[in-house]
Amino acid sequence: MINILKYSVITVLIISFHSAYGKNISPPASKKPQLAYVLPDSHIPFWNIMAKGIKKTASQLGYEITVYDAKNTAKLEIQFTAKALRDKVSGLIISPSNSSACVTLLKLAKQANIPVVISDVGTDGGQYVSYISSNNEKGSYLIGQLLAKHLLQRGWKDGSVGIIAIPQKRQNGQLRTIGFMRAIDQLGIKNTNIKQLVTWTTEETYQYTQEMLQQDPHLRAIWLQTSNIYKGALQAIIDSGKQDQVLLFAFDAEPEFLQLIPQGVIVASGMQQPYLMGQTAVQAMDNYLHGIIPEKNITIPILIVSAKTIAAQWLLIQKRVLGFEN
Repeated sequence: MINILKYSVITVLIISFHSAYGKNISPPASKKPQLAYVLPDSHIPFWNIMAKGIKKTASQLGYEITVYDAKNTAKLEIQFTAKALRDKVSGLIISPSNSSACVTLLKLAKQANIPVVISDVGTDGGQYVSYISSNNEKGSYLIGQLLAKHLLQRGWKDGSVGIIAIPQKRQNGQLRTIGFMRAIDQLGIKNTNIKQLVTWTTEETYQYTQEMLQQDPHLRAIWLQTSNIYKGALQAIIDSGKQDQVLLFAFDAEPEFLQLIPQGVIVASGMQQPYLMGQTAVQAMDNYLHGIIPEKNITIPILIVSAKTIAAQWLLIQKRVLGFEN
C-alpha cells in the first residue's frame, strides 16, 4: 500500500509538471544528441563546478546538454527527471539529493529505457550505467589522521573533535564519517559531537559551532564535511576568542582556501575533484552510447591539501577542484 501511494504521488507530480511546463521549456529541435544533468542545489559551488565539467566535455563530444537545478527539493528533482525523460534524451546524468531518492529516479529512467550515470552521492539500489564517486572513506580517513596528528603535536591528546556533517542519508556522507572516525579512534582522539546540515547555510553552521564551543570546554578541532559553509564556523570561532585553541579542518574547497590554507586559518582540507568527476561522467555515458561498457564504479582520488602540500597541488586544484578553465 505504501509503495502504491508513493508512486501515485510521483505520477501526480509528473503529470502536473507536464501540464504546467510542458511545451514552454522543451529544448529546440537539434540534430545533436541530447543529454540532461539534474543537480541537487546550484547554491553549492561544488555542483556548479561539476556542471562546468559536464557541459565542457559534452560540448567537446558533440552533445547538447540541459542542466536542471532541483534547488534542494525532492519535488523538483522528480519533475526535472521526468522532463528529461519525456524529452527522450540520449542519456541522463544525475547527482541525487540523497541515496534513497536516487532509487526512484533510476526506476523512472528504467521505465523510459534511458541510461543513467550517477555523479556523486550514490544510490541505495537500482540500475545505472556507471557511478562516479570520490574516495570519500579514504579521503576522510587521511584528513582524520592529519587532524589527530596536529592535536597530538600540540599536546592536546585529551582534546576532542566536533563534526558538522552533510546528511547521513547520503552514501557519501556515511563514508566520510566512517573514514574520519576510524582515523581519530586509532590515534586516541575523541569525537564528542556531530551535527547534520539541514539548511546548508552560514547561519546554521555558525549556530552549530557556537553550541559545540559552549558545550565542550575540551573542544580542540572542528571538521566540516563540506566547504561552502566554512565562514559560519570560522566566525563562531573568532567570536569566541578561540582562534588559537580550536583548529578548523574541512572537506572540498572554495577559491578562498588558496589563501586560507597557507595562512593556517584552515589547517587542511580533503578536496574532491568535481570538474574531473563531471568530465568522467560524460565520458562514461559517451562510451556506453557508442557500445563501450564503462566501469560500473569509477573512483576519483581526493587531494589532501595543507600548507605543506598546496604548492605542489596548485594546478590540479585550479582545474580539477575549482574548475578554472583556460
